[in-house]
Amino acid sequence: MAETEVRQVSLRTRLFFGSGTAAEQICLYSFGLLSMLYYNQVLGLSATLAGLAPTLALVFDAVSDPLMGSISDRFKAKKWGRRHPFMFFAPVPIALCFFAIFNPPDSLEGFGLFLWFTGFAVALRTFMTLFHVPHLALGGELSSNYLERSQIMSYNMFFGWVGAAGTHYVALTFAFAATLEYANGLLNPGAYPIFSAIAAVIVVLILYSSAWFTRDQIPRLSQPSENQPKFSLFEFWSDIKAVLVNRNYVFLLLGLFFLSIMLGTRAALNLYMNIYYFELLPEQIAYYVFGSAVGYVGAFALTTHMHRLFDKRATIVVSAICLSIIPALPVMLRMAGYFPDNHTPLLLPTMIAFAGLSGIGLGVLNISVMSALADLADENELLYGRRQEGVLFAARTFFSKADMALGHFLAGIALDLIQFPVKSTPGEVDADVIYWLGLVDSPITIIPGLIAAGIYAGYRINKKRYTEIQAQLEVKRADMLRA
Repeated sequence: MAETEVRQVSLRTRLFFGSGTAAEQICLYSFGLLSMLYYNQVLGLSATLAGLAPTLALVFDAVSDPLMGSISDRFKAKKWGRRHPFMFFAPVPIALCFFAIFNPPDSLEGFGLFLWFTGFAVALRTFMTLFHVPHLALGGELSSNYLERSQIMSYNMFFGWVGAAGTHYVALTFAFAATLEYANGLLNPGAYPIFSAIAAVIVVLILYSSAWFTRDQIPRLSQPSENQPKFSLFEFWSDIKAVLVNRNYVFLLLGLFFLSIMLGTRAALNLYMNIYYFELLPEQIAYYVFGSAVGYVGAFALTTHMHRLFDKRATIVVSAICLSIIPALPVMLRMAGYFPDNHTPLLLPTMIAFAGLSGIGLGVLNISVMSALADLADENELLYGRRQEGVLFAARTFFSKADMALGHFLAGIALDLIQFPVKSTPGEVDADVIYWLGLVDSPITIIPGLIAAGIYAGYRINKKRYTEIQAQLEVKRADMLRA
C-alpha cells in the first residue's frame, strides 16, 4: 500500500486524542489572555510582578516537563500503559488550580497577591504537565506513518483551536459582557469567578473523556523493554543526554525557544492592544474567532498536502516567517498611515482578516513541528534503542507554557518602562504611551520569530531520511526478535 494511503488510526481515536488539547488550550489561552490584565488592571498588582509570576513557574516547568517525559517513557504497566495512569490522575487538580488563580482572597494585595498568583501558576502548570506530556507522547506513538503523523497532529491542532477559539468567543461575548457599571466587561472583577468555575468543570470533563476513550489503544502501543532500567535520576540524565545530542532535536528546541518569546509577548499584550490601542470592546474582539476559524480550518486541510509537496522543513520555515510578520502588519501599517482608524467601519473586518491569515501560519507551524517531533522519536530509537516520545514532546509542553512565562515577564517590564497606568480607562491613556505599546507589541516582536525561522532551517529529517530510518529500524527489530 502506498505511503499516503496507510491508515493506522481510526477517526474515533483521532478525535478523542485531539480533544485533550482543547482542554489544555482552555487553560493556557485563558491564562495567557486574561491573567496579566486581571492582576494588573483589575486587582492593581504591578505589571512587572504580574508578569514575573508565570516566569517563576517556568523554572519548575524546566524540570517537571522533561522529568515527566522520562517517567512516562519508562513507566511499566501492561494494563494501563505508559501514559494513561498520569492522564487519569491530573484533571481534577488542574481544574482546582485554574479556579484558584482567578479567585484570590479579597484580603490579599501587593506581595501577598503576587505569592498567591505565583503559587497557583506553578501548581497549575505542574499538574498540566502530568496530563499533557503523556498525552502528546501518546499522539507520537499512535502511528509510524510519515504523513499520517501529520494528520493526527492536525486533529490535535484543530481541537487546540476549538478550545482557544471557543474560550475566546464565549468569554468575550457572554462572561465579560458589558454591564451598567463596566462598559468594558474585562475590567469587571465579578465576571472572573463565574467564568473560571464554568471553565474548570469543562476542562475536567474533556480531559477525562480524552483519557477514557483512547485507552483502547494501550495494547498496540510500545512498552519499555524488559531490560530497560526503571526511572531514576541517573536514567533521567541519560534520557536528556540522548535527545540533546540529536542535532535535529536541538534545532527544533532552539526554534521553539525564540518562537515562544514572540508568541508569549504578543499574547500578554493582546488585550492591552485591542482595548487600548485599537479601542475595541470585548464583543468586537470576540469576532476574531471567525477569522481564526478560517485560518485553522485551512491549516487543518492543507498541512499534510504541504508536507507531501514541500516536506516538513520547508513548511516549518515558511510558516514561521509568515507567523512572525503577518500579525505585526496592522500596527506597522497604522504607523505608516495605511490602516483604518479606530471607530471606523473598516477596522474590525480588517482585524478579523488578519486573524485568519495569522491562524493559517500558526496552525501549519504547530502541526509541522509536532509531526517532526514524532519522526525524531524514530531516529532516537534507531540511535539509542528506546522510545522517547515523552522526553521529546516535553519540549512542546514546556514551550507552550514558556511563551506565557517569558512573554508575560517581558511584557510586564515593558508596560512599566513605558509607564502604562494601572486601572486605566480606554481612550484616556496618553498618546505617547499608546505609541510605545504598539511598538513593543509588533515591530519588535518580529525579531525573535525570524530568528526561529532561521534556526528551523537546520532541521534535516526529510522524507528520504525518514524512509532510511524506518528501513533500518525494521532490520534492527527483526534482529532483536531472532535473538
